[in-house]
Amino acid sequence: MKQYSSIRSVQILAHVLQQYGIDKIVVSPGSRNAPLAIHFSELDEMQCYSIVDERSAAFVGMGMAKALKKPVALTCTSGSAATNYYPAIVEAFYQNIPLLILTADRPADYVDIFDGQTIRQNHLYQQHSYGDFQLKEDKEEGSYDYNLDTVKKAVELCFEKSGPVHINVPLSEPLYNLVNELPVLPSVESTIQKKKFDFAPNLTAEWNTSKRILILVGSQAPNPELQMQLSQLVKNHSVVILTEVTSNLNNEKFFSHIDRYIFNFNEEDFKTYAPDLLITVGQNVVSKKVKKFLREAKPKHHWHIDENWQPDTYFVLDRNIEAKPEVFFSKLLNNINLEPSSYYNLWDVLRDKADARHDATLPKIGYSDFYLFNMLSDVIPANYKVHFSNSSAIRYAQLFDFNKFDCYCNRGTSGIDGCTSTAMGFAMMTDEPTLLITGDISFFYDINGLWNQYIPPFARIVIFNNGEGNIFRIIPGPSDTNAVDELIATQHHKSAELLAKHFGFDYIKAEDELSLDRVVETFFKPGQKPKILEVMTKGHHNEDQLKAYFENLKQTL
Repeated sequence: MKQYSSIRSVQILAHVLQQYGIDKIVVSPGSRNAPLAIHFSELDEMQCYSIVDERSAAFVGMGMAKALKKPVALTCTSGSAATNYYPAIVEAFYQNIPLLILTADRPADYVDIFDGQTIRQNHLYQQHSYGDFQLKEDKEEGSYDYNLDTVKKAVELCFEKSGPVHINVPLSEPLYNLVNELPVLPSVESTIQKKKFDFAPNLTAEWNTSKRILILVGSQAPNPELQMQLSQLVKNHSVVILTEVTSNLNNEKFFSHIDRYIFNFNEEDFKTYAPDLLITVGQNVVSKKVKKFLREAKPKHHWHIDENWQPDTYFVLDRNIEAKPEVFFSKLLNNINLEPSSYYNLWDVLRDKADARHDATLPKIGYSDFYLFNMLSDVIPANYKVHFSNSSAIRYAQLFDFNKFDCYCNRGTSGIDGCTSTAMGFAMMTDEPTLLITGDISFFYDINGLWNQYIPPFARIVIFNNGEGNIFRIIPGPSDTNAVDELIATQHHKSAELLAKHFGFDYIKAEDELSLDRVVETFFKPGQKPKILEVMTKGHHNEDQLKAYFENLKQTL
């Protein structure tokens, strides 16, 4: 026999979620949110996932939403539990990942009277959410109509903005009164408006009069339609298109390894390779070097195409184009001339030199983090979805041919927290295998990302364990300080072997080229459990090998 919550606000909340097809709920245990957990779990249309650690749970939900491309709901108890959602909410806000955050709360008049697990929870995420709503308790006048309308607004906002929206749910005791049947609630008619985009005629003139057009694509989900459109733009060498691993675009005429080509640019190069018209698509760009280049180059025009964000990243933005990129480029292609450009040839010569030197340098690089990334780019099976942790992992990835895979990284705030949880949440929602490539500090920071009974056996994690946050020996500055070992790079001697056993993963370790070559093929074969491959690179001078790589590139540029 079904057991539903008797609380009407909870019934309304679940009903509206069902009406809009939000059927995945990440639940963290607690008493105050028990009515929501009990109610959701009894609904045949909904699937609940129990994730104990709220910080991890929110990132798991974000990974699920990434894979599903629709909102996922989170629910937790009151107090500090709700604050632990915040890192993932900030990340989802800057990535435009739709999360519906349902925080259970004590009654409003209990706030600031030192009642247990009671904080100022209403508007808790206001700086980094697209909407903050609070429901009325059932006993309050007009609560039925108010709550129905409020939940509808919140859910539609989550869809419209494709980002986090918060509903705070005050609940008085008793919390565990149950009913066997639900009242009939009214159907909810969607009022979500489709966005319209009108192509401005003067954009055509700006394009046709620009001799040097550069398109830079930042982080975005795989987009086959945009892939075809940009391929058409570059077919006759009309434009230069710079992409990164997280751009999820792949064409031999795109310039896919930005840092290979511009790492050694000087003031004269900034002028030589500067565009007249810069068009940016997507969100965060990993490369600091391309940001410096374009800020110094000062293009005459800069258009940014995105539905949600119009950041003046390069300090010359003069066209805010609020549209999906595939909508914009479909109209652009119908209005412009596509003529071969000497600007493309200029960049092509640069690329040929850098790529040739890259290929010549690879055999000289010994066993190291660099060696591992080069190998992985060749051996990962084609059907894998690849996630990178932040810090060194995503930077190494830019140097190799990972653009043939669907690639993901939490570049909204670029933090190491939640990288494992996000990848595992993604893996839970896809039938294709998921691989996380992560550094040791990122992995150990988010251990609870493995405290999850839903991780499929085809999930894989590669940890490159260099015994520290090696990024701080690569970037200029930290290595010149006395604090680098303990307080910045945080040296350690930890291994993931016992953690893998504890969480039910198969574990494989490599400590040199021979053992890595021997185990890597087996690692990707199907098994009964998810697998961790830990590649031990401590003591192999990782930062020196990377610096030597760039020095070798420099010799012919």
